[in-house]
Amino acid sequence: QQQQQHDKFPFLKDLRVKYSHQPIFLQAVEEMALSLEPIFADENKGEFYKQAFVAMAEPERTISFRVPWMDDGGRQRFNRGWRVEFSSVLGPYKGGLRFHPTVNDGVLKFLGFEQIFKNALTGLPLGGGKGGSDFDPKGKSEGEVRRFCESFMTELFRYLHPSTDVPAGDIGVGGREIGYMYGQYKRLTNKHGEGVLTGKSMLFGGSPFRPEATGYGLIYITKIAVEKRLGRTLEGSCCAVSGSGNVAQFAAKKLMEFGAKVMTFSDSNGVLVFDDGMTEDDWDSIVEAKNVHRMRLRDIEDKVTGRYIPNESPWTLTDDTTPFHLAFPCATQNEIDGKGAELLLSKGVLGVFEGANLPTTIKGQEVFRSRPDVIYIPGKAANAGGVGVSGLEMAQNAQRLQWEPEEVDDKLQKMMGEIYTQMEAASGEGGTLEEGANRAGFLKVVQAMEELGWLY
Repeated sequence: QQQQQHDKFPFLKDLRVKYSHQPIFLQAVEEMALSLEPIFADENKGEFYKQAFVAMAEPERTISFRVPWMDDGGRQRFNRGWRVEFSSVLGPYKGGLRFHPTVNDGVLKFLGFEQIFKNALTGLPLGGGKGGSDFDPKGKSEGEVRRFCESFMTELFRYLHPSTDVPAGDIGVGGREIGYMYGQYKRLTNKHGEGVLTGKSMLFGGSPFRPEATGYGLIYITKIAVEKRLGRTLEGSCCAVSGSGNVAQFAAKKLMEFGAKVMTFSDSNGVLVFDDGMTEDDWDSIVEAKNVHRMRLRDIEDKVTGRYIPNESPWTLTDDTTPFHLAFPCATQNEIDGKGAELLLSKGVLGVFEGANLPTTIKGQEVFRSRPDVIYIPGKAANAGGVGVSGLEMAQNAQRLQWEPEEVDDKLQKMMGEIYTQMEAASGEGGTLEEGANRAGFLKVVQAMEELGWLY
């Protein structure tokens, strides 16, 4: 099957050979190409679109560097750091920094490639980029994390500017890490109030609603899709959420506000199952455990109404009878495989909305695509609220102002509504929302490249 798919796109052969050591990047490229098949088949511009796609799949610039830091024992340690500046077609490079042991240039290229189209869908003037390090913040002291962040920024700062490249947070990089990096940037440059990082504290240029943006945006677009495609509201829907970081936390909060039941929450060690739905007290306990004490979910089973199942995720609960109407993978890439997707269908799932980037494997996607009655909205549309509000944070920094929370929330809701409209319009006759998201993002970037004279 993989071979057949490859033969569909012979123009990608060179890319596959060059980057055979970056399977996750190639997965993102192949997946995007599948949605664009009808565009590549266009008699007049098909060849031009293929050429554009290959050009887009090559980053404009990749920066890699060594990050030396000292641990609490006084020993010098080293990690690798990267920034993939993928596309500046629509605006400055924009995308998060990820600190996780699995980070390498292939993972960051996949994330940066996705980011180009996600940012295009927001309607804001933002290019695409991604960066990070293979440093693992888990189990590190506050001092070690701070020293690492300062060293990382000591190299990265020279490439940043509000009009060039504006990173944000991602897995392993929250408000604490952004604060330390911004503090080092200020010391090195003597520039204060510059919008060179987003996700900052409200005390020095952050935006209201930035922490909530990805999770809230995910549920705003879900609400529209469920109302339009299924003719029902979120009230009473049983929702499976994976992850327990920023995106999962605020997605769960907004789901509960809309009267939905949050049935699961997970981390890399196991899953909490809430038979009667998560309560507000449960939510408070989890957020405090994760954000303040940096604990694992297994350590708080006695503080919440859920039961903890080790070494499982919401997508592997084969013996559990909990029904799932809607699924929100908010943990990491490739968490739902073919088996997980089949399990969701057997539990009666009506829609899958990706809070994480590329959380569904190629096999899992095939399962969802085989059921056109199941709504499937990919991360580049579903989780675009985060980068959308990052763009609004940049606007506030440029104005030297801080907007009211209601204004930001209002703009976020409108943005998610517009992304849904674009997806619907671009999906064409009988197309899916997933195809619509990919086509709308791609065509916007191609047109801009053509008008800039970067493609001819």
